Amino acid sequence: MSETESPTGAPGSERALTFFQDRFGLHDTSLAEALDTALERQVDYADLYFEYTTTDSVSLEEGIVKSGDRHLEQGVGVRAVRGERQGYAHSDELSIESARLAAGTARAIADETRPHAPVAVTDRPSGHDLYPIETAPTDVPVETKVDWLNEIDAYTRARSPKISQVMASVVCQHKHVLVAASDGTRVADVLPLVRMNVQVLAADGSRREVGYQGAGGRMELDVLRDPDRWQTLVDEAVRIALLNLEARPCPAGAMDVVLGPGWPGILLHEAIGHGLEGDFNRKKTSAFSDKMGQRVAAEGVTVVDDGTIPGRRGSLNVDDEGTPTQRNVLIENGVLVGYMQDRLNAGLMGVAPTGNGRRESYAHLPLPRMTNTFMLAGEDDPEEILSSVDNGLYAVSFGGGQVDITSGKFVFSASEAYLIENGQIGAPVKGATLIGNGPDVLTRVSRIGHDLALDEGVGTCGKDGQGVPVGVGQPTIRVDALTVGGTEG
Repeated sequence: MSETESPTGAPGSERALTFFQDRFGLHDTSLAEALDTALERQVDYADLYFEYTTTDSVSLEEGIVKSGDRHLEQGVGVRAVRGERQGYAHSDELSIESARLAAGTARAIADETRPHAPVAVTDRPSGHDLYPIETAPTDVPVETKVDWLNEIDAYTRARSPKISQVMASVVCQHKHVLVAASDGTRVADVLPLVRMNVQVLAADGSRREVGYQGAGGRMELDVLRDPDRWQTLVDEAVRIALLNLEARPCPAGAMDVVLGPGWPGILLHEAIGHGLEGDFNRKKTSAFSDKMGQRVAAEGVTVVDDGTIPGRRGSLNVDDEGTPTQRNVLIENGVLVGYMQDRLNAGLMGVAPTGNGRRESYAHLPLPRMTNTFMLAGEDDPEEILSSVDNGLYAVSFGGGQVDITSGKFVFSASEAYLIENGQIGAPVKGATLIGNGPDVLTRVSRIGHDLALDEGVGTCGKDGQGVPVGVGQPTIRVDALTVGGTEG
């Protein structure tokens, strides 16, 4: 048995409860006592969030494994809620005593004292077991990871003499969490997370171009170490780097754009998904505020957020407030039908939480956040979608982007794109940026492919200074008359 793992064979919730009880003495009675401390003042709700996370990473560059890191993050965060106000305090000492002290600080949001009924916490299993594993990824020997990176380096360099540099990394995480709340909730979970990245630099004379691929999820590390898996990713990174050596500057202007399946869903995530989170809509700062039940997208556009897909990077058995995750339909056939909610915003809006309360760590307040967000498949053939465009742009993958939640305006750069010429895929182009407004783009979707794909498992979403793992996806879609920024003079 490893240092950080409880006995395998039981669901994650049972293993996590055993872990916290045996190592830190976090039993039901002591949890209830800490919650009682938070409730000594006039508060509506209080919760405790305990975390014990081990993370390690190994990186290779210039043919050498240059760096490795292993660190432990542990602590407890205590929240006390009164109306819209939240008091929050945390400690990096994982104990009931530190929870009591933090609870005393958190409850200071209220001025009055009041009697309250004693809290009793009970186990409320989520019903999910989305990422069962036998071996924690952080328990795989570092020598195994180093050997794998060296194998990746050798394989990548052998793909082409134009490959001048290879950078690869493996990141593993194993997290135990326990949530106890004043409404009696007590849930726990064990969350594995792995990610492999490879970036290659291709050179031809004085020209240098980069190709990148990555993959991951809540799974055994051996899933990624399968040669059929990682070699396919390497081949794709090399292909993109070599392709970009031949890419020409992208023209600018309004044009019809075809977005490929999978990772291009990041545009949907950023330009539309954030605008469907509960806090922005409660505060009426979203472009989708007060539009529930109204048509906000073209017919056929259905967008869901689903935290229950087994093994996916954005999936959770329970969210970081102890609410079971679920499949939430946000836009159905073009009509806005739902928002993503945490406990606070759901309560203030008079609706039920949706399992989207998420936080980066015990040191952060939970916020309504996405899990795995994607557009459902349509009925169109992807080849026919491409052939329907006389002249336009085919964007296969994206790099960075910026979004204004209030207005919905976005700018995204394409890392792989081609001209569409007479209905055929033409020359690769570089420097293409897509410029538009999220709600407006949804109304311009004219064709939806039947080839829904999720990304490879590399997404991290940022909000209010917090980062959490997420998934994105979509089928091939056509967007009419989208503004494209380019580098062609």
